[in-house]
Amino acid sequence: MYVLKTGEEMLRGVIIFSRVISPWKQHNLHSQIKPVIHSCRDDCAVHHLQSLLQGHAFNNVRYFCEGVTQAPSFEGHVSNQSRFQAHTGRNKDAPGKAEANVPFHTKLQECLSPSDVLDLMEKCTPTHGQVSKSLTRMWNTTKKMSSEQRRFELKLMSEHPVFQCLFQRARVHAPHMSAIDLAYTLLAAIKLGVSQRSLVVQTLLRVLQERLNQFDEKSLCILATCLEKMETDKNTDALKQGLKLLLEDQLPTIQNVMLLQTLMQLFGNNAPPAMRRKLEAKALSMADEFTLPNALHMLTTLATMHLNSKPLLDICSRKIADNVHSVPFTRLLACLKSCRELNYRNFFLFSSISDYLANTLSMWSNKQVIFFLLEFEGLGFYPVALLDAFAGKVILNPDSLSFRDLLSILKAYSSLNHDLKGNQQEFLANMTRVLESYLPKMSSLDLLKAVSCLSVLGHFPQAPLQELLQEQHLGELLQRGQHAGSLCLDFSFFFSLVCLICSPVFSWLIIPLYICRHLFNVYWFISLECAIVSFYHSRIAVLSATPSSFCFGTTHPRSSLAIKIRHLQILGYEPVLVPIHELETCTNQDRIKVLKNLIFLHQESSRTED
Repeated sequence: MYVLKTGEEMLRGVIIFSRVISPWKQHNLHSQIKPVIHSCRDDCAVHHLQSLLQGHAFNNVRYFCEGVTQAPSFEGHVSNQSRFQAHTGRNKDAPGKAEANVPFHTKLQECLSPSDVLDLMEKCTPTHGQVSKSLTRMWNTTKKMSSEQRRFELKLMSEHPVFQCLFQRARVHAPHMSAIDLAYTLLAAIKLGVSQRSLVVQTLLRVLQERLNQFDEKSLCILATCLEKMETDKNTDALKQGLKLLLEDQLPTIQNVMLLQTLMQLFGNNAPPAMRRKLEAKALSMADEFTLPNALHMLTTLATMHLNSKPLLDICSRKIADNVHSVPFTRLLACLKSCRELNYRNFFLFSSISDYLANTLSMWSNKQVIFFLLEFEGLGFYPVALLDAFAGKVILNPDSLSFRDLLSILKAYSSLNHDLKGNQQEFLANMTRVLESYLPKMSSLDLLKAVSCLSVLGHFPQAPLQELLQEQHLGELLQRGQHAGSLCLDFSFFFSLVCLICSPVFSWLIIPLYICRHLFNVYWFISLECAIVSFYHSRIAVLSATPSSFCFGTTHPRSSLAIKIRHLQILGYEPVLVPIHELETCTNQDRIKVLKNLIFLHQESSRTED
């Protein structure tokens, strides 16, 4: 039987009606309403872990439990303890020496692996509460294991004779568990790789549907976190919908920030506009309670919802910027990714992160720094100190860079138009040497990207250019739709190219006429794409520039604008930049005044220098 369209109305009616009836009537109501559950597999054995042992992801493992109606006995099983001790070297006390009066919770906390927990289960008959705590402990013990150790522990766990029995008991005892135990049991089962289609998971989903009204905020938060990661199916979707209805109804009374954020994640970008406004208002009302983890999670949550709430983003940014030294690498990177997805920019936040990275550069690997540089480049932010510090690190050991690292570095430095001043030539020479070592393995497109980035930085190495001008590379680029003339990014590069073609050393190079025509046409199109105005004996080129032409928060020109400026200077013009966004809010008279100041003051300063 499957959930029908009327299921949402039924759940909403249950939630509203349950408010006006007594607790014992609520229990009777739950027993009368039968949340539907689709057919699920009832396999008789645990799947082998061959795929896991070959290196597959931990969460891809799937176990299926037997569909028995009675709780199996935990007595009479052979322990898996000896094999576990042989691998780990741990030496447990004999069961007979254990003190009988030691509480179960204490014994459970002493377990350091899933097999330890199963060995403990073998010696007792756990209650439904202990079953939930045992499964949770099994999951917790695997969190900090290495991949190799986790694979071995999973193998031991799957072979343990009590493994199936524990999940069978969880299924049988599910109706008797408390709300918090139910939520933790489902979470542990999913984290341990139990299939959603297994009988134990589907039973848990059905019981959760029946008892959803009994959950407090903590239980709801755990359940919502679990459902967020689960695949779609009839029972999971029905429970998600019921949870949305319940939390939407209880939104004004929610006091748990994590629960609110999980609810926002559940709604995602499909939330109706009215609900999005309610969630935003509720989050703003609780902003004073945000901890650092709350602020980090809120950024990713807003990105998931595609909700660009500037007040919320500003609050979270301040919290993160003030505590940037306490944020791990993955969360810092996720923070920048979320800002990029939301098209949100905060100069104080970006500066705090980049300065922190520059001051602690020795803590980070090259790849980690490159990840940050690419995010900053995508955001249009210019981290001067970080670019200088990382360039110094790369100069000392350029051979440690992989080819992808090299391309990423060239992309970031060229796009942000960074000048290393005294270290520029040494940096470019080292980048060129590394690039030349990869030439035999490079594709035409990668070679085009590398040479283009170097030309933006004003560097034209002959070996990569010679390789790029090979007929097979140019022909392949034209076939792929990559305009060969896109390389003409600089006037000096154009002359370098002509000299290279005409040089006796490279007289054997044959450049098709149509390719040379592309090179000339594209060069002049790029160079003359501006308005040129002459004043007296000076030639001034007025360039109107959009905000995207500058690095965020500065008037530092990015690559395309920097190239135009360079072209005009080579042609004998004095470029004057006019930021369009600064004129949008001005009156016509103010605009005239700004333009006069930019043009004539620039002319006067040039005459003074002359």
